Amino acid sequence: MKPLRIRIGLIAGLSIVLDCAVMAADKPAGASEFFFKDGDRIVMMGDSITEQHMYSTYVELWTLTRFPAWNLTFRNVGIGGDGAPGGNSRFKRDVLCHNPTAMTVDFGMNDATGDFNRFLTGLQGIADQARSNHVRLALLTPQPVEKSEDGPAPEGSATKLEKFSAGAKAIAASNNVGFVDQFHPYLQVLDKARAADPKNRIMGGDPVHPGPPGQALMAAEILKGLKFPSRVSAAEIDAAKLAVVKVQQCQITGLAAGTKGAIQFKRLDAALTYFPDRAESILKWTPLLEELNDYRLKVTGLKPGQYEVRLGGAKVAEYSAAALAEGVNLASAALKAGPVAAQIKEIVSAVNAKNGYFHDRIFRGVLLAGISIPDFVENRKDMVDQIESQRGLAFTKRMAEMPRYEEAIRKSLVIQPHAVELVPVAAAAESRSGSNRD
Repeated sequence: MKPLRIRIGLIAGLSIVLDCAVMAADKPAGASEFFFKDGDRIVMMGDSITEQHMYSTYVELWTLTRFPAWNLTFRNVGIGGDGAPGGNSRFKRDVLCHNPTAMTVDFGMNDATGDFNRFLTGLQGIADQARSNHVRLALLTPQPVEKSEDGPAPEGSATKLEKFSAGAKAIAASNNVGFVDQFHPYLQVLDKARAADPKNRIMGGDPVHPGPPGQALMAAEILKGLKFPSRVSAAEIDAAKLAVVKVQQCQITGLAAGTKGAIQFKRLDAALTYFPDRAESILKWTPLLEELNDYRLKVTGLKPGQYEVRLGGAKVAEYSAAALAEGVNLASAALKAGPVAAQIKEIVSAVNAKNGYFHDRIFRGVLLAGISIPDFVENRKDMVDQIESQRGLAFTKRMAEMPRYEEAIRKSLVIQPHAVELVPVAAAAESRSGSNRD
């Protein structure tokens, strides 16, 4: 009977290990501290910088790829030229119609040309309406202007924007709502670039409206301020023993020795790494990609030498055995080629399609669509009432199309296991040479 009890104990122990591996893959790291939650309906309000659908889309994509199993919807209600008073006045029309649970508000760029107290009153009104409608709120500062003149970035309009940023912080504190200072981190990156060369202009776009590099920086600082978790997944493998040592947010299967010192396995991640490819130039000035994407692989027990890392058969990086033993972040490499990069392209396409339809056909196409009825028309009020009734019907009809776009996003977020190979560089070169001879 004693050997039987030992077997039962071993089986029970194995079951515990497997259960832990599954839990590691299923439980999102850092989810409890992140501002957004599973099931959130998120509205992002702001001015023309928000309406550009760049930083807002980057925030959306980072969140969806970090939590692909969550049920989330994002709606962008930015309007060019708007400010905090305008956001307050249109809260019911543009926010409540989406039954939101959370929202971000990014005003100040246009407000800074006007009255400071009016800005504060507008933000307070938004905070009051969010509270009364049980909407979790985060107030964001504007980003600095990347002025066209040479010299230190804080001069001129940036100094005024700093005052309005402090005002947003004060309103957030007095209302006990979320707050993100993207102004000062953005300013530090500008200053770093200008210190290297006063002629440097690094954010793209125009001084007020950043292009992809600047908007990626905005999105990254917003997410950091909202306590976005950097961990994508992590795996530790002992190549000498062909054993999985530890996993977090992933599962490793099929670990085996290949030819000439290679090892191979399948990796199924619970999250994905992400960075907007059009924003790559900002990485010269700040390491946003790896700061927000910790996609870890640690492999001990390899023979000394250089190794190719292949994902889905595509070479994405090359590391020494010593570096792999310390652990490497594959975030950047995984976005260059292979299955992760391919899936990210699908997700970006699905999210852009949804956002384009919502903005063009619903937000601008219905909610903001103007009417022009000359004063000489009889029963002008009746005509206005009829048009507003048609507006409501059109909104309902077009919103009914949104689930189709959301479903396409959900399908694109389903993660499949992919093959990982670590191949000694010498063996890889020999293999390629043999293929070329053939």
